Amino acid sequence: MANFWKQSGVPHRGWSLLDVIDVREDGQREEDTDYETCMMCGNEKIRYVHLVEHPEIDEEFRVGCVCAENMTNDYVNPLKRERELRNRASRRKNWSKKQWKHSQKGNLYLKVENHLLVIFTDKKTAKFKVMIGKTVGHMSFDTIELAKIAAFNGIEYFKEIGDW
Repeated sequence: MANFWKQSGVPHRGWSLLDVIDVREDGQREEDTDYETCMMCGNEKIRYVHLVEHPEIDEEFRVGCVCAENMTNDYVNPLKRERELRNRASRRKNWSKKQWKHSQKGNLYLKVENHLLVIFTDKKTAKFKVMIGKTVGHMSFDTIELAKIAAFNGIEYFKEIGDW
């Protein structure tokens, strides 16, 4: 287990936060998640990985929240970005519990905040597609569950760009 905090030659300050990622994929079970280990302190089982860079180091470091805060000397943004991912994961978990209805045509539909979501079968491919409002997604999905995850991601995207 590495502990770069105690090694000379690795800067402890002056890092920049590039991104924060959730290593658990959409719909993935906890026991199937490939957690990471903090490259700075060696702490294991990190789900929310903070990517940081330093002008004197050639590689990005993948670290936990506390190390990211200390390395960047920013005690607001790493936690804020991680909290946003945690909240998204919570919304995604609650999303999977939603009860979809069947239309007269046999499609699944759900109304969310006055927006209609529809999952339908593409007649050409026999795969599932997602429509949010009047926007039909370009991707096709093998299962209804994957289409539901895509619908969730679509809503998150529309909220992000302010078109929800």
